[in-house]
Amino acid sequence: MRLGYPCINLSLSCRSSTTFRLSSFSAERFRSTVSANLQCLSETLAWNSASGVLFFRITSGLIPFASHPVNSLGWQDEFRKEFRHIGSFIRENRMRVSMHPDQFVVLNAKNEGIVERSTAELLYHSDVLDLLGTGSEAKVQIHLGGVYGDKAASIGRFTERAEALPRRVLKRLVIENDERLYSLMDCLAVHEKTGLPVVLDTLHHACNNNRESMREAILLAGKTWRRQDGPPIIDFSTQEKGRRLGTHAQTIDLRHFRTFLSQVPDPGDRGPDIMLEIKDKDRSALKALRLVMALSKTGKTSRRHP
Repeated sequence: MRLGYPCINLSLSCRSSTTFRLSSFSAERFRSTVSANLQCLSETLAWNSASGVLFFRITSGLIPFASHPVNSLGWQDEFRKEFRHIGSFIRENRMRVSMHPDQFVVLNAKNEGIVERSTAELLYHSDVLDLLGTGSEAKVQIHLGGVYGDKAASIGRFTERAEALPRRVLKRLVIENDERLYSLMDCLAVHEKTGLPVVLDTLHHACNNNRESMREAILLAGKTWRRQDGPPIIDFSTQEKGRRLGTHAQTIDLRHFRTFLSQVPDPGDRGPDIMLEIKDKDRSALKALRLVMALSKTGKTSRRHP
């Protein structure tokens, strides 16, 4: 079991998602920004490895305007050496990385322009993971999209468009349940049609479910992952008190996390990797890691952190 957090390390002063206004785009500014972002990603991964945090979600903003028509620069070739260096570090330290495009990536949209831009974004995310030299265990995670008044038709559009994606994208694509529109059972139905692995989001499942227990949900989602996909991924969070349903907590509720761990089946060599979607990011990741290690020492869990 590897624990991780998304995109930003609050203990470091740098950010790997630095960008600039589209109107300010120039080759020089683009190159300097990408160089700084990659350096920050390298520093973040080094901090994570030293801290025992072996799972990380790379920001979608790593390469500004990567899929925008304004950007005709061959950044993949220009920064290949930097990507190779970072990828070697990931492999040497047995880390796992993933990416999660933003909410504007909607494969089942009725607007063809949105679909084209969504496909371009998925190609960009796959480029990043390919350049790092990661295997198919490095995933690109998306939601199913909108319902548009007809869930069955919307699922049909998603299925058709997902299956038409290039193989290098499809091998990385995973789908996630959401808090309002598509439950775990909806995602499982899409899996049956496409073979796409399902990421279980625990907070979303608590908000939107078909009465499956958390343990049952973990088992059902876990069965969608093949060995070449790597261990299943679970997104863990808790509800922020007093906020809209589905709002991620500011900091981890360790009592809730401990209860969650007790519901994870004995993983053997296929235990899930857990992405902690908590707003204070690396700070909660360290708290969670300390809890897992303490439980292991007391024999109250058989799960091992590598």
